[in-house]
Amino acid sequence: MATPRPFLVKRNKRVLPGFTLSLGISLLFVSMVLLLPLSGLVVEASGMSWQQFWFVISDPRVVASYKVTALAALAASLFNALFGLLLAWVLVRYEFPGKRLVDAMVDLPFALPTAVAGITLATLFAETGWYGQWLSKLGLEVAFTPVGIVVAMAFTSIPFVVRTVQPVLEELSPEDEEAAISLGASDGRIFRKVIFPALWPALVTGAALSFTRSLGEFGAVIFIAGNMPYVSEVTSLMIYVRLQEFDYAAASAIASVVLLTSLVLLFAINLWQARFLRRLEGR
Repeated sequence: MATPRPFLVKRNKRVLPGFTLSLGISLLFVSMVLLLPLSGLVVEASGMSWQQFWFVISDPRVVASYKVTALAALAASLFNALFGLLLAWVLVRYEFPGKRLVDAMVDLPFALPTAVAGITLATLFAETGWYGQWLSKLGLEVAFTPVGIVVAMAFTSIPFVVRTVQPVLEELSPEDEEAAISLGASDGRIFRKVIFPALWPALVTGAALSFTRSLGEFGAVIFIAGNMPYVSEVTSLMIYVRLQEFDYAAASAIASVVLLTSLVLLFAINLWQARFLRRLEGR
């Protein structure tokens, strides 16, 4: 006699609404928050002729702001790649008093208004500030110089590196390191040959996100940069200046350059990640 099977209740694993409703809400959010503002930017800039558009974005003062912004963002991203990796390593590999507080403070730049961050950094790094008074004795000036731009950009974008690298570090299997230790590998060789190959995709992604975030930084920069034309003027400030002049078309044209640069970089990151994952799965 066959044993009767228990009655199984088929549970619906979908917690969110059905596909149609979920997709509709998602598309509405994307349209209201992303596509609508971008469409307004494109429409405003499209009212200009190509000659007018090129005249605005190739203005020598604007081009100088491109260079200042790109170089400062690159320096901040390299700094974040190094110290963000170190901070993520400490948070994952070590236990110490106040670890949770340090971990929570990593996200402080996300929660802190950028204007408040800029005022605080300018106060700290001024010649009479807590940091600036010691740096000035060494002949180093940070506030109201291009170095201040790098400091502000690094402060506001370092969470991207830490939060990108930290999960990868947590998921690393200790067996590979133990095997390398058993074979007599030094700590430096273990890091170079075992740990870093697994970390570098996340590290590159975090640094790229830090770079794109820094390109559009405004509030934290203008209070510490000095805003000297051709020296410490960032592109976001040029957009603000054009808006103050009620030249919305010119502001949109300059903003479109920053937007296009960020989109191209993000698209390249996604393509590179997809290619890397395909190669990884093919092994």
